[in-house]
Amino acid sequence: MKLSVIILAAGQGKRMRSDLPKVLQPLAGRPLLGHVLDTAEALGATDVHVVYGHGGEQVQGAFRDREVDWALQAEQLGTGHAVQQALPGVPDDHTVLILCGDVPLVRAELLKSVVSAGEQTLAVLTAELPDPTGYGRILRDGTGRVNGIVEERDATDDQRAVREINSGLMACPASLLGGWLGRVGADNTQGEYYLTDIVGLAVTDGRPVNAICAPVADEVLGINDRRQLAHAESLFRARVANALLDDGVTLVDPARIDVRGELICGHDVVIDINTLFIGAVELGDGVVIGPNAVIRDSVLGAGTRVLPHCLIEEATVGTDCEIGPYARLRPATVLAERAKIGNFVEIKKSEIGPGSKVNHLTYVGDATVGAAVNVGAGTITCNYDGANKHRTVIGDGAFIGSGVELVAPVEVGAGATIGAGSTISKSAPSDQLTLERSKQVTIKNWKRPVKE
Repeated sequence: MKLSVIILAAGQGKRMRSDLPKVLQPLAGRPLLGHVLDTAEALGATDVHVVYGHGGEQVQGAFRDREVDWALQAEQLGTGHAVQQALPGVPDDHTVLILCGDVPLVRAELLKSVVSAGEQTLAVLTAELPDPTGYGRILRDGTGRVNGIVEERDATDDQRAVREINSGLMACPASLLGGWLGRVGADNTQGEYYLTDIVGLAVTDGRPVNAICAPVADEVLGINDRRQLAHAESLFRARVANALLDDGVTLVDPARIDVRGELICGHDVVIDINTLFIGAVELGDGVVIGPNAVIRDSVLGAGTRVLPHCLIEEATVGTDCEIGPYARLRPATVLAERAKIGNFVEIKKSEIGPGSKVNHLTYVGDATVGAAVNVGAGTITCNYDGANKHRTVIGDGAFIGSGVELVAPVEVGAGATIGAGSTISKSAPSDQLTLERSKQVTIKNWKRPVKE
């Protein structure tokens, strides 16, 4: 049986108190709807339909690169009406899985069981909650069979005491779904066409309703306000941390790591507290990440150590390097093996060769630094002339003294030594000492100015 997924994403999300549509609110650095789309793809859906409404241009614009069929719900007339907007694009011989754009934590494995249970009849995903406030309740007959779902606004006191709730996620054959939706009315306190009414219609038609109860209720958490969003963030963080622990990664405190993307770790990786990983990050065997580091879209080779308070963005780091503390690697930085980047050093769009050291209070931008180079404290590559960027080249084994300004374009030859305090604007020959200093002068009888 082929699978079509319909994602309901037309809600405004007033309780978010935001100009951003609810399904675009970020969870672990990605929109809520992005998580749901990823799950649909993991299920191998033949086609995915997203029903949009409020903030439609923003929602569509955020997912231009995804293969999605968009269906507009111009009027918000209920969840049943929303599904009807997408259903014409679904073949009758497909199984339909209905997901919600604000339910991002449900796992593909759980949904597979819902789809399987809904191939011949209606299947609904439920959960037991200690406090079911706000959710529709699952109604069962004396034998335990599902015979309806009642929304909280329309429920009696006895029905509100039921703790089994409707997640809003369900599956059934497209041919049955279309017929049931055509019979749904709007005779309720909201005057809306409820998708949940198809449960009663299925029972009337003699079709069994299969209820799949989520083993972990948090998976079906719907997000309607900032408090629920923050709770979902903590749940997602714990899920990722547990997966890393299962893979053998040492987390000094699993509650204090954030992964907003994909983190791949080798053996014996150690990650200290308050670390943030964004985008695609890969850590080789034996990498140690110190506290308060932020790493985005980067690869760190085996044995590399990142000391506290470092920011690494779009960088490629070789094996056995040392970075920090308080270092920044900006995009297009490449460190060869055993390179050392020290405290308060910034590297941008530069290659640092094997065994080279840039230890203190230094800026290296648009540069090629060879092997075994020592760059002294306070060195600056002056790469920008106010209009264009220029490159600095430093040969193998060069020694750059402290407080040096290298005015690009400029080349320092292999084995050259640059005297401290020099401003170098012309090529410095290999294996020679080059320095540039004005004559030191002492002004006799000079006095400091004093305030009037």
